[in-house]
Amino acid sequence: MKKKVKILALSVLGLVIVAGVLVWMEFGPLVKGAMSCEKLDDGMYYMEYKGDDGFRELMARGGCNDVSVLASYVMEFLSKGYFKPDSINVPIKPVGCSTLTVKTPEEGVMMARNFDYPYGTALIMHTIPDEGYESITTFSTDFFGFGERQRVGDGNREALATDRDARTPGMDYKPEGFRNQYMALAGLFMALDGLNEKGLAIAVLDAGDKVVTRQDTSKPDLTTTTAVLYLLKNAANIDEALALLEASDMNSDPGSAYHFSMADATGRSVAVEYVDNQMVVTESPFVTNHYLCEEKFQVGLHEGDHRHEKLMEQYDAAGGVMNADQLTETIASVTQLPEKGAIVGGTLWTMVMDLSHPSVTYYSLRHFDKPFHFELAR
Repeated sequence: MKKKVKILALSVLGLVIVAGVLVWMEFGPLVKGAMSCEKLDDGMYYMEYKGDDGFRELMARGGCNDVSVLASYVMEFLSKGYFKPDSINVPIKPVGCSTLTVKTPEEGVMMARNFDYPYGTALIMHTIPDEGYESITTFSTDFFGFGERQRVGDGNREALATDRDARTPGMDYKPEGFRNQYMALAGLFMALDGLNEKGLAIAVLDAGDKVVTRQDTSKPDLTTTTAVLYLLKNAANIDEALALLEASDMNSDPGSAYHFSMADATGRSVAVEYVDNQMVVTESPFVTNHYLCEEKFQVGLHEGDHRHEKLMEQYDAAGGVMNADQLTETIASVTQLPEKGAIVGGTLWTMVMDLSHPSVTYYSLRHFDKPFHFELAR
């Protein structure tokens, strides 16, 4: 009898071990990714994910043409189809940003970027996919829409605590604790800027008006934020990135029109814009928040906004050549102070990217005395 019980116990233990192995094989990379999350500074977190990033299946299904389609797919990917978590709303809003690309004294290439927004939390996602190029990207956790709106009041009378909460659900969300860290893996599909191991850098910026892009052909669909990751995963340079965009239908994320600032290790830098649903490419080492293409030149340029002018002046004065410290000082000169009357009202993060030796240095909330440096393989 004891022998039979022992055999049964060992059999059950074996099944449990096998089941555990199978579960780990399926969820292990996601669990490890979630557990990697760490707070770097006020307003900045870092995660690393290695494994299937889900893009092959997403594009095999035709991609996504709006955030609701993307949200459904993200939920399926994170749960492996076993359950359906709370829906994901991505309340992308118009943002004020700046980019500048320069040569270095050593004939290298660097690109700097400010992400200007009055509040939020930066999530840095370091992705090493099974297929495609390694990348480091950034997204604002407030744009996930995971958190709850903070309300005050009693009885039947209920009001939002602040106007800010009314504009943006999810402001109380931080990637802390396993559940929230796991949810933050949605950042595998959404990025506002980033760099890959080949030295291709991309940033999303508000383009200057409210005309959204809706290309509608038989091509696979991309949204603004999925496009950043898709291009960094599959393109080694600007030419390859533009070819991928030409082979896709672009769909603006909600809230505004957007354009892309791109640079690569050859030193080429462009602004990619959409006019009447047609892609237009303009060569430029600096991009802010107005159109640069001939068709809509300076649409969105507001009186009192001198960021583009200041970048151009400093770029010309340096002959387009700066070292890392000079580039950091230049991009810092057009960051936004969190005060009333500012163009945007704060800079959430600044990144300085080395495209020749792919790496990126981050600064959170204008804390230029606290750099966070990350290297990519090449």
